[in-house]
Amino acid sequence: MQTQPQFGLIRRVLFPYSGEEPLTRQQSLRVIAIWAIVFTFPVILCTLTAIFMAQPPFVRALLLLIGALLFGIIIFGVTAWACISVINRTARLRQQQQNARRTNSTSGGRYGS
Repeated sequence: MQTQPQFGLIRRVLFPYSGEEPLTRQQSLRVIAIWAIVFTFPVILCTLTAIFMAQPPFVRALLLLIGALLFGIIIFGVTAWACISVINRTARLRQQQQNARRTNSTSGGRYGS
């Protein structure tokens, strides 16, 4: 039976995978969506605070909120995608190195004898 690594709450929410294996498309989309939602939320709260303090016209306030929402989703979604790309590349390289070690150990060791 495999034991699950114990991560902190923030790690379990933002990136609940070990990084030992490349993420599937579903796992990647889940991480991107979580990052886009979690990190955009404070941006929206700050925007709402600024709107309540400045009291702009309704249309302008709505445009500010929509802009902050889209900006946050795009920026943090792209950031999550970049992190996933790096993690997947690292996991694939690690797997290739492990496979190379296995084939080298069965072929006679370091000097091939």
